[in-house]
Amino acid sequence: MADYFAHESAYIDDGAVIGKGTKIWHFSHVMPGAVIGERCNLGQNVVVMTGAKLGDNVKIQNNVSIYEGVELEDDVFCGPSCVFTNVMNPRSHVSRKHEYQRTLVGRGTSIGANATIVCGTTLGRYSFVGAGAVITSDVPDYALMVGVPARRIGWVCQCGVRLTVKDGAATCSACGTKYRELNGGLRPE
Repeated sequence: MADYFAHESAYIDDGAVIGKGTKIWHFSHVMPGAVIGERCNLGQNVVVMTGAKLGDNVKIQNNVSIYEGVELEDDVFCGPSCVFTNVMNPRSHVSRKHEYQRTLVGRGTSIGANATIVCGTTLGRYSFVGAGAVITSDVPDYALMVGVPARRIGWVCQCGVRLTVKDGAATCSACGTKYRELNGGLRPE
């Protein structure tokens, strides 16, 4: 007996690896070779393709496809209808499966509804991608990204609260964590 929950309308193919306590909801499909960690939650109409990897405690909202080459580390949140790609120049009449590019979404990152993550990028740990943003290049840890194409407009705490940086330092107003800007990035003290 499985130690995860899958709704009766979900398809779980033989060869998929699913961690303890994970929940897979209506009309979702987990393909063979997909790896899903413990305590994940996959909403309605989610597809996890062969070769995709999800860490522990990942939350995927409705209508998201996680393609081959995409890896989501622990505690990642994907908002409704966010989009991942895995080929830079797709054509229906040209097979480019050998050109799939890796996309890494770092621990604790949140991706807003309808955001697009272009393949070959790395989203740093605890970054925050606003709704509708289009990520076309790597994102630093703790970066707040918005727009098309996305640009960094600030920093966010590990707990998700926007930080105010003054003289290269910030303290989260919610949890008290202290940060310092260094070499174009942000690090906890």
